[in-house]
Amino acid sequence: MTHTLIPADLLRKSDKILFIAHLALGDFTYLQNCFRAFKQAHPHLQVHLWVDEVRRTADAAQWDGLKKYSLYDWVRACGCFDKVYSDTYSPALYQQSIAAAQRENYPLVVSLATLRPHLYAGLARAVSPRALVVGMKKTVGFFQPHHHLAYRKLDAALAPYDAGRDGPRHISDVYADWFRQLCGLDLAPAARFPFVDIPERWHEQARARLAGWGFAPRSGKLVFVNPFAKTHKRCWPLERVAELIAAMRQRDGWRDACFIVNAVPSELANARSVIASYGLERTELFSAEENFFQLPAMLAQCDLIVSVETAVMHLANAVHVPVVALMRQKNPEWVPLDQANSSVITAARRSDWVKAIPVEQVMKALP
Repeated sequence: MTHTLIPADLLRKSDKILFIAHLALGDFTYLQNCFRAFKQAHPHLQVHLWVDEVRRTADAAQWDGLKKYSLYDWVRACGCFDKVYSDTYSPALYQQSIAAAQRENYPLVVSLATLRPHLYAGLARAVSPRALVVGMKKTVGFFQPHHHLAYRKLDAALAPYDAGRDGPRHISDVYADWFRQLCGLDLAPAARFPFVDIPERWHEQARARLAGWGFAPRSGKLVFVNPFAKTHKRCWPLERVAELIAAMRQRDGWRDACFIVNAVPSELANARSVIASYGLERTELFSAEENFFQLPAMLAQCDLIVSVETAVMHLANAVHVPVVALMRQKNPEWVPLDQANSSVITAARRSDWVKAIPVEQVMKALP
C-alpha cells in the first residue's frame, strides 16, 4: 500500500478537512484542479479553505481593498469548498477567524503555505490542537531554533518545491505531487490543465462592454494587453504598451485591431492619462473592479493576449486564447502550461526585470 501523509483510515473516518494557504490568482489557477479532484475522490468530506492574507494590516484605510480581493469571488464560486475563511486581512478579524475555526474541531488540517511555513505550522496547530496536522517544512538555519520548535507542531511534513534552474517542473506538477503525498491522489497531466467556469452574466457583460466601445461587431482582431503585476519587477511600462500598439498597427493582420489595456484599479487613473497622451485609436482601458469573473469573461472574447508574468497569462490558457507571455528568467516553473498556444519571451539576463524586454522582441513573437 502506498504511504500517504494522511493515513487512509483517518481520511475515511473524518468528516471535514481544513486547508490553509496564502493564495494568489495564479496559484489557484492550478490548485483548483487539485482541490476539485480531492473533493471528487472524498465526497464524504467537507472541504474548508483558509485563505490567509499576507498583507494583513492594522491600517484600516487598506481594509476595503483587501476585503474585495477578487480571488474570493472565484474560490466561493468554484464548488470545491463548503466553507471559506477570507476575513484574515485585519489583526482583529484574523483572531476571530481562528476562534471560528477552533469551534469546528477539525480532525485534519493541511497547510500549503510556502512563505514562512513555520508560522503556518503554528497556526494550523492553534486552529485544531488535536488534529492531524500536515504542513510545509523548510531547512532550518543555525540561527533559527524557533523554527525547529514550530515544526514540532506538525505530525507530517511536505517538502516545499525547489524549482531549480535545470529542467524545473511546472508548478502544476508540483501541486499535483503535493496531493499525491497527502492522500495518494493521482492527477493525470491532462487533468492539470487550467480552467475557469464563467457564469453567463459575465459573458453578457463583456459583450455589452465591447459593443459600447464600438468593438462589436468589428472587422479586425481584439488584443488584450496586461502590463501590471503585483511587483515592479514583473511589470512592463505603459509607454512600452503604447509603442507596441502603434507598431502592431503598422503590420498586416493587425492594422484594424482593437486593443484593451488592462489596469489594476489603483493604476487606472495613471494608465488613462498615459494611454490618452499617445492618441491611440480603438484602444480602451479595462479593470475588473466589480467581480473576478469580469476578467476571464473579457479575456475569452479576445483573439490574442499579451501579458507579463501574472494571473492573466495563466487565465489565457484557461480560456483557450493564444498568449504572448513576458517573463523574467526567475521562476521558470510558472510558464504558461499550454505550450501550443503560448509564446514565452524571457528577459535576456537573470537579473533583468520584465521592463528590459523591448517592443521589437514582442513583435517577433506575434502569431
